[in-house]
Amino acid sequence: MTFLPKKDVLSLEELELITAAFIRKGARKIRLTGGEPLVRKGIMELVTNLGRYLDSGELDELTLTTNGSQLSKYAAQLVDAGVKRLNVSLDTLDAKRFQEITRWGKLDTVMRGLDAAQNAGLKIKINTVAVRGFNDYEVDDLIRWAGSRDMDITFIETMPMGAIDELRSEKFLPLSELKESISKNWTLSSTDYKTGGPSDYMNIAETGNRVGFITPLSHNFCESCNRVRLTCTGMLYMCLGQEDSADLKNVIRSENGIFKLDAAIDEAIGRKPKGHDFIIDRNSDQTPAVSRHMSVTGG
Repeated sequence: MTFLPKKDVLSLEELELITAAFIRKGARKIRLTGGEPLVRKGIMELVTNLGRYLDSGELDELTLTTNGSQLSKYAAQLVDAGVKRLNVSLDTLDAKRFQEITRWGKLDTVMRGLDAAQNAGLKIKINTVAVRGFNDYEVDDLIRWAGSRDMDITFIETMPMGAIDELRSEKFLPLSELKESISKNWTLSSTDYKTGGPSDYMNIAETGNRVGFITPLSHNFCESCNRVRLTCTGMLYMCLGQEDSADLKNVIRSENGIFKLDAAIDEAIGRKPKGHDFIIDRNSDQTPAVSRHMSVTGG
């Protein structure tokens, strides 16, 4: 990864100003994601300030997606700011493989973070990207482990974002196949439970928790998507699976930029597409639909 000069990154104040504009326009839910949002210096100032919109009733929910590495430090502060639930990204329970894929990671650090988060009262959902030949053999263990900790778990199809060194088509695992495999060992039943996100949930009788499936490729959910993503550099992406964007950093840093912000957001939202460009097959393996990695836009 190449890290950007500070001048290219939105300040916490600028992030709050842009977020406030979206709230004025009716956004009711905000998620901080990454990369890893909790490594940003001063991040709790932003979380605390955004939490005030919960107090005023202008915002329904403030959540985070995190890798769990900083939760031991910040869990209690997140609760104080009004955060009630978190998504924690975790693709394996194997400590050695975890370290290989994260490049930094110690699984026991994440586990301590989960302990701290649950002890502080945060509701946790695990997000797991399903990859053939990597963690497909762990699916039952992941469901059992999540259930033992009273956590829901969501499996996500891998998406063709960013250049990689291997064939995506050989690693892609359609979740219809995964669901069929899970149903052989677990009793699944339908539920109308929704969080406002794209996950399709089912109840698991044996654990009393839920398993979710996010299927951007095998069964896309574009018709119900009302999400946009703002990067740390101020680029607003209307679709995770397309390159079209709006540069809100240049807007807000221009003369009288704060007064131009609402119009810039309106223009961008008007370009939100009806569907993404994701496809995984041998013809697309070397040319991903989106050149940026997931960590650039936020998961």
